[in-house]
Amino acid sequence: MTPVRMARISADPLNLTAHLDAVEDVAAGAVTTFIGRVRDHDPDAAAAVRALEYTAHPDAETVLASLAQEAAGDTGALVAVSHRVGTLGVGDAAVIIAVAAAHRGTAFDTCRQLIERIKTDLPVWKRQIEVDGTATWLGLGG
Repeated sequence: MTPVRMARISADPLNLTAHLDAVEDVAAGAVTTFIGRVRDHDPDAAAAVRALEYTAHPDAETVLASLAQEAAGDTGALVAVSHRVGTLGVGDAAVIIAVAAAHRGTAFDTCRQLIERIKTDLPVWKRQIEVDGTATWLGLGG
C-alpha cells in the first residue's frame, strides 16, 4: 500500500480532521501536523496583507503526490497533504500536512521535509494582495 493516503490540490477549504483520518493507523505511535496559514504581514510588503491568491499548474496534484512519496520514502510513514488554490483570506489554511509514523522522529522529519519541498518544488504560485490594493506575484512554491 502506498504511504501517500491523500495528496490534493483543492479550491475548497482544507479540513485537518480529514487529513488526520487519512493517516489513522494502529501501528502509528506518533502523528504530526503542519498547517500553513495566510498571515497578515510579509517582510517585503509595504502594507498589511489582505489575501493570497494561489494558482496551480495542471500537474500540481501529481507533483504533490510525488513529493509526499519521496518524503515518506521507506520510513513506514503515512502522509496526507493538501494545498489550496483560489483566493484565501488572512487566517485561512493554504497547506495541511498530517504524517503518522511508528516514532515521533520519523513523523517530524517527514513532515518537515515535505513542507520544505512544497515550498521549492510544487508548481503553485501566489499573488499577495495588500490592504492598499498592491498586488505582487511571488515565485514557485507555497
